[in-house]
Amino acid sequence: MTRRFLSLWFVRLPTDRAKALRDAEAAQVSRQQVPRRQASRQSERTAPLVTIAKIKGAQKLVCVDRLAANLGLAPGLSLADARARRPHLIAVEAAPEEEARLLARLADWCSRFTPLVALDGADGLMLDIAGVAHLFGGEETMADEIEVRLAAQGFGVVVGIADTPRAAWALARFSDRRIAPAGASDGLLAKIFHGLPLTALGLDDKTVADLNRAGLRRIGDIALRPRAPIAARFGADVMNRLDALFGLERGAISPRFAAPAFSAERRFASAISRREDVEGTIARLAQDLVVLLDRQAKGGRQFEVRLFRVDGAMRRIGVGAGRPLNDPGTIARLFRERLDAPGEDELDAGYGIDIVRLSCLVAEPLASSQRELEQAHEGERERNLADLMDRLSARLGARRVTRLELMDTHIPEFAVAAIPASARAAPKVRAALLSLAEEREAQAAPPTRPLRLFERPEMIEAIAEIPDGPPLRFKWRRVLHEIVAIEGPERIAAEWWRRADALTRDYFRAEDMQGRRFWLYREGLYGRETIRAKWFLHGLFA
Repeated sequence: MTRRFLSLWFVRLPTDRAKALRDAEAAQVSRQQVPRRQASRQSERTAPLVTIAKIKGAQKLVCVDRLAANLGLAPGLSLADARARRPHLIAVEAAPEEEARLLARLADWCSRFTPLVALDGADGLMLDIAGVAHLFGGEETMADEIEVRLAAQGFGVVVGIADTPRAAWALARFSDRRIAPAGASDGLLAKIFHGLPLTALGLDDKTVADLNRAGLRRIGDIALRPRAPIAARFGADVMNRLDALFGLERGAISPRFAAPAFSAERRFASAISRREDVEGTIARLAQDLVVLLDRQAKGGRQFEVRLFRVDGAMRRIGVGAGRPLNDPGTIARLFRERLDAPGEDELDAGYGIDIVRLSCLVAEPLASSQRELEQAHEGERERNLADLMDRLSARLGARRVTRLELMDTHIPEFAVAAIPASARAAPKVRAALLSLAEEREAQAAPPTRPLRLFERPEMIEAIAEIPDGPPLRFKWRRVLHEIVAIEGPERIAAEWWRRADALTRDYFRAEDMQGRRFWLYREGLYGRETIRAKWFLHGLFA
């Protein structure tokens, strides 16, 4: 399949954003019915609009709207000169961070056409449309639809389509032709691109200026000359970009989100707005998705629904599962639980939702199991428990429903971690050591680990006969405990590859005169790691 890329250039993104904010304020004023302010807003709509930023100590124009451009204003002009020419000019401070967030939202909106959407600088997007253009009636129709829909949202955009990202980028910004034929011959590509300026290669200003001083102003000027002298004088990047333009180097983009392995969607000629319709659509899409999963004997662990609204807004809803799922009813029920979750925003359809897409983000092979008939109820019980944890995680949030997972570490307080119940189970660590420890613990009368382990060890005051010997008594929480029996030490050191400066611990199992048993440790080897060891209480036995 021939790779095809579609470049979107938002010519006036800063001023389009400023206009959108002004229109929102004007709509609020009209609802408040303030005639004087309405007249003021009406006059502002007919005035040229620019965005400004402080550059080298002076306020200069960064972006101008169409009206300001027609009046002779251009980026780089100082604000004072611009106001001298057009006194009624409206200047708005540029907000690069807000504009970047707006571009990211536009990228999410463009995922209605293809899941492979990448940011392209501060004013562009790059879409990989290989194999999807025919779903919209061809590349020409697809480009028209994108332009019309974005114009309805208030954004001016120019489209370029070609076999490589660099060629699509050049067409959108520097050419009157917006589509280069797929698999075009060298002669046709030369006709399309040789007349474009060198800035169409994406070179920096200094390199372009150096090339211009050498009499090289068009792409054809360097494409028709020997490569070695140009690379030696102006750098190899010039020829690399030329190769990328003509497809001699493989072009690729870095999408914001990886394309899902399995996906199903519904498009509506008449937008839907009721929650019942959305849930019903998700249920039907779950059936289609399960068919795709069954073909590869897989089940989904993470699912996501994207709701595309007519006004350009897009909402994501994600759920996870503790085991691979391939049951459409269970998948749909997880999304219902998520929509009912406390704190979850209400389903705001705006002017309606015209696309609903259900994707499986993570899929795993379904493990085949052959249980004995008398053990069938155990498997059913495990599935019911897993489904319950998934529903609770969807309703309450994955971070609120957790399970304990053994960690591969010697430090007791880090040996077990609470992770989301729906997270993927980690491979069993130190299985042989764990089984050996369990066997030894079963043979020994007293347990080697306390039933209650403190989250953080508590410092105590201990008295010992010798600095590296066991304690005779200790004070914990202002209570003095006389030790009558003690076992130890059990030496535990931190992993050297994680923390080289961690002190060694010597653990003791101690019993006081009242029969209470404690788990104590001394931190630091006397004479080697410290000259005054500290004592801590880490846990309590039954």
